[in-house]
Amino acid sequence: MANRKIEFILSQLERRIKGKREKLELILATFLAGGHLLLEDRPGVGKTTIAKTLAEVLGLQFKRIQFTADLLPSDILGVNYFDLNLKSFKFKKGPIFTEILLADEINRASPKTQSGLLEAMEERQVTIDGKSYPLSPLFFVIATQNPLEESGTFPLPISQLDRFMAALSIGYPSREAERLILLRKELPPVEQMEREEVEHLRQEAKKVLVSEPIIELLLDIAQFTRGELFKGGLSTRGVLAIMEMAKSWALIRGRDFVIDQDVVDILPVTLPHRVVPKDANFPVVEETIRKVVK
Repeated sequence: MANRKIEFILSQLERRIKGKREKLELILATFLAGGHLLLEDRPGVGKTTIAKTLAEVLGLQFKRIQFTADLLPSDILGVNYFDLNLKSFKFKKGPIFTEILLADEINRASPKTQSGLLEAMEERQVTIDGKSYPLSPLFFVIATQNPLEESGTFPLPISQLDRFMAALSIGYPSREAERLILLRKELPPVEQMEREEVEHLRQEAKKVLVSEPIIELLLDIAQFTRGELFKGGLSTRGVLAIMEMAKSWALIRGRDFVIDQDVVDILPVTLPHRVVPKDANFPVVEETIRKVVK
């Protein structure tokens, strides 16, 4: 049953996003694992289309925030204001109160504004003036940044990068995929899932079995990144994120248990943005697999 639902989601996404099957699987795996996604890519390669289409197929509410240097935390979270008619303060919700949030060009906002997302991403709630407001349990952030531009940007610190379960690049489409994009006059329609089905898939991902050998493998990876080759290694939050991502990846691959290959498959998108090697050119993923995976 889960396989049919997953294939349905991917087939609908592929109606609009051509030639990116594995990238779409990784994005879906991040969502099913309850994480958040960082897309590091140049403008115009389909990041917004992917976010909107994912929300449409899953039947979830979608909002987009364009991050700029003058954006304030209250512009994202919301603000208390005094209602003259009621003679009391009321809370006006910000755009973060949605289910799929596209945080576009997140590194253009100040560190103070960037940090406004931290509680929402970690706790799925927003606290304003001492009062907490819950977000949807399906709350999913897709943040984008252009890695080639440095002027007017504020690099995300490791503490914030660690909140993203996966970081990946979409890349240019193939020549044939781009041909199809040029020939179509408008985005093709997609079918929508029932919300209950989406929630059920997330529950199925949580139930995927992680055996003791896989736990040991994850601990070996963590210990390797905390060794002499790194200035900053994998956090406990990071190890948990890799485990949850491996579970959803196994589900997408049609299994209810995780194998070594699942961990290997997702390491390129779950590990590099979380660690700081002493040598900037150090091949983190390749060396981790070579030294740790038997």
